Amino acid sequence: MKPISLIFATLFVLHSSLGISQAQVSDKVIAGMSLNHLKHYENYVKREISSGKIPGAVTFITRKGETVYKSAIGISNSTNKSEMKTDNIFYIQSMTKPIITTAFMILFEEGHFLLTDSLSKYLPAAKDLQVLKNQEDGIGGETVAMKREIRLADLLSHTAGFSHGLGQTKYEKEIYAILSKSHKTIQERVDELLSAPLLGQPGEQWAYSIAPDILSVLIEKFSGQSTNQFLTDRIFKPLGMKDTGYNLTKEQQSRVVQVQGEDPGGVLTTHPKMEGNTVWSGVNALYSTADDYMHFCQMLLNGGNWNGKQLLSRKTIELMTLNHSGDFFGSSGEGFGYGFAVVNNLSATNNLGSNGVYYWAGAFNTHFFIDPNEKLISIFLTQTSAFDFYYHNKLRQLVYQAIVD
Repeated sequence: MKPISLIFATLFVLHSSLGISQAQVSDKVIAGMSLNHLKHYENYVKREISSGKIPGAVTFITRKGETVYKSAIGISNSTNKSEMKTDNIFYIQSMTKPIITTAFMILFEEGHFLLTDSLSKYLPAAKDLQVLKNQEDGIGGETVAMKREIRLADLLSHTAGFSHGLGQTKYEKEIYAILSKSHKTIQERVDELLSAPLLGQPGEQWAYSIAPDILSVLIEKFSGQSTNQFLTDRIFKPLGMKDTGYNLTKEQQSRVVQVQGEDPGGVLTTHPKMEGNTVWSGVNALYSTADDYMHFCQMLLNGGNWNGKQLLSRKTIELMTLNHSGDFFGSSGEGFGYGFAVVNNLSATNNLGSNGVYYWAGAFNTHFFIDPNEKLISIFLTQTSAFDFYYHNKLRQLVYQAIVD
């Protein structure tokens, strides 16, 4: 019996080893990332779709310049149940901000200004801005003088004291009302915003703000072009971002993903305009695809280079992705640079990642992050008005766990 037991034990070990070998062979690894492990992320997205939280999504992951994972799951239109496709176009909301910041920094490299310059040097209306004492009093409330003038760097880091109009105070609601008006140009919108007081002293807080709209006005002032034309000539065309812009052709409009409202399956009744836009906003307003935005991200990861074209210096991107907001940002282990949130203390984030990761998102739940250490870019695009940074945290969690090298 003992020899027989030995034979069975040997066969068991051989069978087990063969099973492991087969499992390893079936787990395709691309650029050091396991496709089997990325199934965890795919399954998560499918659960979000089946529960009605999102209509569908496009995910695009690259590492070391290789496409690791690209998928389109769910539907792009709740009305006609169109299948989501990887070339669908999304309203990327605040993912416009990193693009505007990049455009502004192109002009910085050309020597048009210093980041330490006062805003009033170029927009005199900013010279004597007042600071509101109580937001509940609204725009007409009691104010005090600025302790110092706003610097251009403050605009980039959202520390200038402006608001985004997203809060519930009387002041925030009034700022939102200004942003919601039908202005004809970005200059007209900014002129009205500069007639309102600041919510805080320049340099003394981080407050997500309309500052990128001011950057757009400055882009036009320094370049002599409309922001729309500058972005097209200096970023979109060089990067091959053929489906990115403020206005879309009829063919492009047919690929736009419908925005789901707060209720599962509901459709947003005030869908963003797809043509006829004339306000070149730095805050939001761009449409894009996963491919196009990946080109933009890859250029940043490449130190400003895309297919032999140098859009920015590596040193400029290094400056943009440092923390310029001190401890004001309010997210553990993170700060805010020029156009991006940045991870500067990974252990405090309680999530997977690396020090040096930079990222941002859009209000309809478009998310991306770039990790220079891992040479990793991840993009997740859906369209639902129920914004939640939870989707960014899940993206980080379930993408990093797939790294196996």
